[in-house]
Amino acid sequence: MPALDFVSPDSIRAQFSAAMSLMYKQEVPLYGTLLELVSEINQQVMQQQPEVAQALRWTGEIERLDHERHGAIRVGTAQELATIARLFAVMGMQPVGYYDLSSAGVPVHSTAFRAVHEQSLHISPFRVFTSLLRLELIDNPQLRELAQGILAQRQIFTPRVLELIAQSERDGGLTASDATTFVQEALHTFRWHQDATVSAEQYQQLHDQHRLIADVVAFKGPHINHLTPRTLDIDAIQRGMPAKGIPPKAVVEGPPTRRHAILLRQTSFKALQENVAFSDAQGSHTARFGEIEQRGAALTPKGRLLYDRLLDATRAALGGAPTEANAERYSTLLAAQFEAFPDDLAQMREQELAYFRYFATEKGLAARGQADRPSSLQGLIDAGHVHYEALVYEDFLPVSAAGIFQSNLGDEGQAEYGSNANREAFEAALGLTVQDELALYAQSEQRSKQACAQALGLEAI
Repeated sequence: MPALDFVSPDSIRAQFSAAMSLMYKQEVPLYGTLLELVSEINQQVMQQQPEVAQALRWTGEIERLDHERHGAIRVGTAQELATIARLFAVMGMQPVGYYDLSSAGVPVHSTAFRAVHEQSLHISPFRVFTSLLRLELIDNPQLRELAQGILAQRQIFTPRVLELIAQSERDGGLTASDATTFVQEALHTFRWHQDATVSAEQYQQLHDQHRLIADVVAFKGPHINHLTPRTLDIDAIQRGMPAKGIPPKAVVEGPPTRRHAILLRQTSFKALQENVAFSDAQGSHTARFGEIEQRGAALTPKGRLLYDRLLDATRAALGGAPTEANAERYSTLLAAQFEAFPDDLAQMREQELAYFRYFATEKGLAARGQADRPSSLQGLIDAGHVHYEALVYEDFLPVSAAGIFQSNLGDEGQAEYGSNANREAFEAALGLTVQDELALYAQSEQRSKQACAQALGLEAI
């Protein structure tokens, strides 16, 4: 079958993201309210801060802003993880980064499935933060055996989606008709199932070990537990949520408010209490919540070291993790520590703290072929021949992810697992090597330099 008959993986991903958003809006009505608030705030920011809108136009992010989403799921077995990787591959999504959340008291390790090239991200930046339950961290042997037995009996994928995954792998893609079927069949894996697979007593045993263990083990599939839109001002979202009847969590995760955002900031509304039918009784379960994110500049290894040092210093000064009780003090300490991180794109670039994208300007294009034009990157920037913007961070923060998990589990959800990073075991379960996100950003930056050089008629810059 000729490749021309196939729908691009980017197109399938865009279809799936839209279908997932519609499904989640039907399942969690507050999510629809949240989307309205995000849209309102984004429009306000672009009207009141035209420089923000202009930067988004340079990078092309303005076109993707309204449909940008990230989801999160938690799977229970190596087989489920390996198959979900194959499912995401049909949509052009690859595993990027390794995250150990056990150090934050969450018994999982994770990766982010996403597109890896800026052109694909421009078409659809949909990502899914995917966690694998770590049964080896359950200290009760009987409970561990119970969980393994329950997980071994479930099938989270429909027979038809498994056929279409294999077909795509064999043929090299899917036709438009098959792609539509694939999207609908794949959605079933992410749906909420009110019927649990365990008794009320078994659920309680799993829950007492850790709420997240119950969330993964006690249900028919890895229901999507949040679907996150992107805002341009997360502080305005945090302030605006109560008026919309949305109770926000106490602290915005990640770096403090800045003129030039870095990495990722997240907040959420607290998890819903949902009715559940256990095998022998009615009950309830808390799992799904609404999250919002603000994305900033992707930091270099040097930038990440500085970020981590400042965040660690803040938490040390606070004397622990941020909570509702110390939220105001935490924000003050965080802002004070991060004064050491330049809030100026030129300084961030000169100090090699962040990755950037470079663009040939009209002035630069007009000077193409002139003998006296500058040839160095800095010379081209100074002459106005090249413009730059920070490369947006497409990934996640381990501390931020864990903070969102814990803030929605409640104080009693805390557990002590120490640090149990095991990337090798995760990749063995996945059946793939996770990609290095820093290398991907460096490649994207280099491609933009090459495109600039070509546009300006230079060998390199």
